[in-house]
Amino acid sequence: MTSTIEVSNTLLQEEEEGTKLGWPDVVVIVVYFVFVLGVGLFSSWKSQRGTVSGYFLASRNMHWIPVGASLFASNIGSGHFIGLAGSGAAAGIGVAGFEQSAVYVLMLLGWLFVPVYMSSGVYTMPEYLRERFGGQRIRVYLSFLALLLYIFTKISADLYAGALFIQLALNKTSPEWLYLSILFLLAVAAVFTIAGGLTAVVWTDFVQTILMIVGAFILMVISFIKVGGYESLVERFPYATATVRAVDAQNNHCGEPPSDYMNLLRTIEPGKSDYPWTGMIFGLSINSIWYWCTDQVIVQRTLASKNMCHAKAGCILAAYLKFLPLWLLVFPGMAARVLYPDRVACASPELCEKICGSRGGCSNIAYAELVLNLLPSGLSGMMLAVMMAALMSSLTSIFNSASTIFTIDVWGLLRQRLVHRLRLSVTPSDTELLIVGRFFVLALVAVSVLWIPVIQ
Repeated sequence: MTSTIEVSNTLLQEEEEGTKLGWPDVVVIVVYFVFVLGVGLFSSWKSQRGTVSGYFLASRNMHWIPVGASLFASNIGSGHFIGLAGSGAAAGIGVAGFEQSAVYVLMLLGWLFVPVYMSSGVYTMPEYLRERFGGQRIRVYLSFLALLLYIFTKISADLYAGALFIQLALNKTSPEWLYLSILFLLAVAAVFTIAGGLTAVVWTDFVQTILMIVGAFILMVISFIKVGGYESLVERFPYATATVRAVDAQNNHCGEPPSDYMNLLRTIEPGKSDYPWTGMIFGLSINSIWYWCTDQVIVQRTLASKNMCHAKAGCILAAYLKFLPLWLLVFPGMAARVLYPDRVACASPELCEKICGSRGGCSNIAYAELVLNLLPSGLSGMMLAVMMAALMSSLTSIFNSASTIFTIDVWGLLRQRLVHRLRLSVTPSDTELLIVGRFFVLALVAVSVLWIPVIQ
């Protein structure tokens, strides 16, 4: 009992002291924001944002390199940094199966789906289904379904992950800091999306992809060095358990990682695996095809390509980049458990709640622990910038795609009912559609702000 109290007091003292960002970190973050703002504003100035095609599809003139980078950045949000590292810390490399499945599905996107989408000349997936099957009901249903999914799953998850990391980095738990941080990031993301449309979003995604890969690679190397290399990590991981664990007469292995922690495909025996191979092969394939081949956020980047060759090349680049999360995120998460088992692998609900505010465990703080404890001043700021880049890449992609769906699919239907009442022209002008799209981005920002008390 005495040792339990001592460990608890030590952990809480470490958390209260925290690791605060120094002035070199602040300088790095400021430089990052200035540079990204410069890229976004310059690309906005160069883009043909005065037309519907220019604003929503970058005039269908994007090179394959930014297309591939934007596919990757749109997928890898701050939730991936928190979630993949946390899942790696909790259960090993099994979660990387979600990333590996994207490799072959991206080939399906480039060679099977995109040729059909491009030949149809559509802007959105609901619009394509309207052209393919006829009737408005399926178009309206899928439009509202997509918007609801963006608001209740994607935006909320990214804001939660970003807020968690920012609070840990700033060592601030007051709601004022949470609101200020999220509001600032939302404002920057909204500026890119409203001012430059998809062109600005894709080019800032390209810059932020480079930043994410470089920053995560540096942290991965330092993590492997600290644990003694790859072989040492594999050897030490199953023994990385917390000093204080919950007392459970029915479970003598509480807080221990699974024995198959180095298996991507795991047993289908009930209760023995988090990632059964049947689900990872068959169930995940269906889910991946829906996400990578029919989701507006992803497909819209390929529709912005110069031609079919650039769309396919962008898919190939994104597929290669999807091999990286296993090494850049999952293995560092496992290293965090080895280095900080009492915090990352805590198994006492009471102690976990004091450490990270969750009684279910603290594996989600794995990546933040590495950033704040391993990196020297300056590099910590760069990694915080990486997390902000991941959050903003995801948010700008969601804002732009949701705005496209609302403007092309939803507003068109509403407009038909308002033509005579408001004496509108039968055919909407480009100016009208652009105004509607930009105002909807502002509405999404307002909805995102309303999510802050929930994620708090």
